[in-house]
Amino acid sequence: MSRTIMVGLDGSSESRAAAEWAAREAKLRSLPVRLVHVREPVPDPLAQAPLLGPETLQHWSEQIPRETAEGLRSRHPGVDVTTVHVEGRPADALVSAAEDVDLLVLGSRGVSGVGGFMVGSVGQAVVARTDVPVVLVRAGEQATDEHGMDPVGIPSAATPFRPVLLGLDTRGPDNTVIVFAFEEAARRDTALRVVHGWNPPPYNIYGLSDGVSLYDELIRKHAEELTDVLRPWRHKYPAVEVSEEARAGNAANELAKASREASLVVVGRRIRRSPFGAHIGSVTHAVLHHATAPVAVVAHE
Repeated sequence: MSRTIMVGLDGSSESRAAAEWAAREAKLRSLPVRLVHVREPVPDPLAQAPLLGPETLQHWSEQIPRETAEGLRSRHPGVDVTTVHVEGRPADALVSAAEDVDLLVLGSRGVSGVGGFMVGSVGQAVVARTDVPVVLVRAGEQATDEHGMDPVGIPSAATPFRPVLLGLDTRGPDNTVIVFAFEEAARRDTALRVVHGWNPPPYNIYGLSDGVSLYDELIRKHAEELTDVLRPWRHKYPAVEVSEEARAGNAANELAKASREASLVVVGRRIRRSPFGAHIGSVTHAVLHHATAPVAVVAHE
């Protein structure tokens, strides 16, 4: 594996926000950034048009990553930035180019009507098909959005990072996802907030020996399961402050609400080798569309 952070770049405002995020992450990881610009094949009639000939297409396709790289180098001194041009369908080309990287960063398509951000078809296809961790960054994301306010209530990148948020399913916790979240919190020298959402039964039964409702018993049970899962990781990362929240409610909704106070949201995606195509999973799919912070999707078996 090449120790690199890769960015899918198309010149849009969201892909530029993704490149900026990747440069900040590169500093935290001491890794280089690779900007990958995908050039789709142009039909011959268009390529032969006077104003859209091969030379014009090449000029624009080279200008986008070149100018983006120059800007990143000036704003993030010390970060090694390289550019790569590939041809093909964007999703196919990005999945192929990301096979040997540590992290793939993509842009979203702006803010949706419910306060989160929308993920385009290319982004969804890449997330569903690659085994590499993918971070989705919404258009307009800035460094100050990941930090708390300064003492007088002004956004500042000089203040501590907001917590990293991990969505965890205690029924099948995966070490890959948990390690990724702890490592991101450790790099940012911030806390890790772990949220486990569970759906309560549609009824509430009383009559247990101690007079406690089944609902209260389920709350206790889920909280204990979450504590048991995280116990060994607390010992492995003693410097990371961890808060645990087992919430009765839709997991995606709970994570979307909690994302408002997070610097990064981490969710998992189970790798499914299906002949009917790859899938993201309902919770991860909803979080991708409704979370307001950058979202890291970590694939696992």
